[in-house]
Amino acid sequence: MYWKAVSLPSISPYLFALAPLAAAALWGGLYGVSKWGFDAVPPLTLAFLRVAVGAVALLTVVHLVYPRRRFSRRDLLSFTVLGAVVAVSLATQFVGTALTTASQGSLITVLTPIFTILLGVSLLGEELSPRLIAGIIIATAGTVVVLSGQYHLAELAGVATTGILMLLLASATWALYTVLGKPLIERYSALETATYSCVAAVPILAVLVPVELARTEASLSSIPVTPELIVAVLYLGLLGTAAAWYLWYKGLEYVDASVISAFFFVQPVVGAIFGAAVLGESLGSRFVLGGAVMAVGVYLVSTESAA
Repeated sequence: MYWKAVSLPSISPYLFALAPLAAAALWGGLYGVSKWGFDAVPPLTLAFLRVAVGAVALLTVVHLVYPRRRFSRRDLLSFTVLGAVVAVSLATQFVGTALTTASQGSLITVLTPIFTILLGVSLLGEELSPRLIAGIIIATAGTVVVLSGQYHLAELAGVATTGILMLLLASATWALYTVLGKPLIERYSALETATYSCVAAVPILAVLVPVELARTEASLSSIPVTPELIVAVLYLGLLGTAAAWYLWYKGLEYVDASVISAFFFVQPVVGAIFGAAVLGESLGSRFVLGGAVMAVGVYLVSTESAA
């Protein structure tokens, strides 16, 4: 069974889908916003600013909701490990994004649900039903159709670049972050797990900032503080991190990591809509076809337990 007991039986269990769906929607704008930030801030520095803003927001909320929570040394270590994993994911994601094209970044991201399923099965002992497998395959196919209408898939051909390898590592480590967070979510809550993993990631990324600035011969004082940069950092920190990480983990309170992974396919679809609305890009017929196919796959996964 994939469903966790719901304390309020009057609430439909399918409402769990709203949380990861919202998280994926918020992540849909990350690529474009990150590119705006890269115009002024080196990638690792931008990743640090993102988690720092997110950590402050999450800590503020968690201290109001759980003011007297205590953790064992073992769980503190688990939060620290989780923070290290997500720090690696963010660092490689931002560096990879800076070194690749939009098509490469979006296509590599599609692999995240696959990594999540493999880790969920191997580390958590999750079971894969035929319906779940079919849903993932259909959702993958639909997302690739969407992306093929936006980008040139041939850009992935040839020798792998450093950027592509970085994005592959980012996908794998985000999947690991998802799977490793499940036990902590079950013992505590989605809010606490997202908060303390985010807090643990801050000093890890902070150490990388002076190294990056020294290599790029840049300095914090040389970064132009513009309205566009402020909006980008706030979006990344408040929406792309604090809100989205909590919402992603909130879904894990009710279902397995393998199930929740399917909602990651929504991210590039929302990214396409974001590009059309903000950048004036054309969606085309493949977006409609691929989006419909992807939606069928996500529906099959999200309703798997009812089959």
